[in-house]
Amino acid sequence: MEKSEEEKIVIVGGGICGLATALALHRKGLESIVLEKSEKLRATGACIIMQPNGWRALHQLGIASKLRQTALPIQSGHYITVKDGKHTDLLVGNGGECRCLRRSDLMKTLAEELPPNTVRLGCKVVSIKVDANTSAYSILHLHDGTMLMPRVIIGCDGVNSVVASIVGLNSSRHFSTCAIRGVTHYQTLHPFGTAFYLFDKDGVRLGLLPINHNDVYWFLTRKLTSTDSMVSKDQKLIKESTVEAIKGFPNHITEMINNSDVDSLHLTDQMRYRAPWDLLRTKFCKGTVTLAGDALHAMAPFLAQGGSASLEDAVVLARCLSQNMGIALDPTGMKAARAALDQYAKERKMRVFWLSLETFVVGTMHDTSALLVELRSWIILIDQ
Repeated sequence: MEKSEEEKIVIVGGGICGLATALALHRKGLESIVLEKSEKLRATGACIIMQPNGWRALHQLGIASKLRQTALPIQSGHYITVKDGKHTDLLVGNGGECRCLRRSDLMKTLAEELPPNTVRLGCKVVSIKVDANTSAYSILHLHDGTMLMPRVIIGCDGVNSVVASIVGLNSSRHFSTCAIRGVTHYQTLHPFGTAFYLFDKDGVRLGLLPINHNDVYWFLTRKLTSTDSMVSKDQKLIKESTVEAIKGFPNHITEMINNSDVDSLHLTDQMRYRAPWDLLRTKFCKGTVTLAGDALHAMAPFLAQGGSASLEDAVVLARCLSQNMGIALDPTGMKAARAALDQYAKERKMRVFWLSLETFVVGTMHDTSALLVELRSWIILIDQ
């Protein structure tokens, strides 16, 4: 990449949120580039549960109808306690549209809608210099020596965000719970129809959602063990540990795990989250640098809202930038950029706080260690 000082908006991170933000900006007539450190676009994890708010965002991005063709609507939910076989009905998506999308389908659809050369692969950000007190441009240094001076930097670089540390957010923390995810293909129709099922036994929870009539996405949460870091590196071991964890579950569930596609298996041994109170205490931007998606509000998957909330971020951020970037008598565009990011932070702060808080509360119902960590942090804060 050649040295450039002309980029107006740079997005760091080419995951779902980064691509969605670029597309939202494109729909508003604003150019951007996406810097992705990997040599190809990657979709971590097999699937993503798209909630009603996520579908509203996808509609504004202009890709909802295309993605609906890839996934069945989830029309009912069932909670089953394995020991006594008791069934309880669950409300799915608060009564709105809910589907399970393959992450690869979502990533591909987002990327195909972007102008050519929007995504630049193999671009690792080494450092960011921000001057929050003047109208000076921020400076991005890349691994190959390239220096960019954009008007706006948007960090969409995930739970271990480099940009978040620049903005001033505390590091994300993690629950002592792990999550295993996978996909099972059925040669004939699977037996689950269009329903979401959640099985619960002795602290082990297994949920499943149909993707289509032949493919089922499933996930399992359980207590973290000392061997999970090693197991996460071997997909055969992931399957073996999952089968071990669901001893006593119905036979058709064990069969589903045994028949799962090994290549789809993924174990997350540290389910990270951003403490909700950190979101209240910290500004979402510094100068003309801001955050979106997991970089801003890392959520464990207990509410399945991380992806949908990230798409909301993209739509709101693009709207705020488009409304402000035309401010008159602002030749550098810095005043407009600051106004846009302030508006974005104001609109998103309480929304992501409540989502993060609800996720945290649900998570700590099954993981009291995370609650103790947060209580200690509050005691330290009060003593200062």
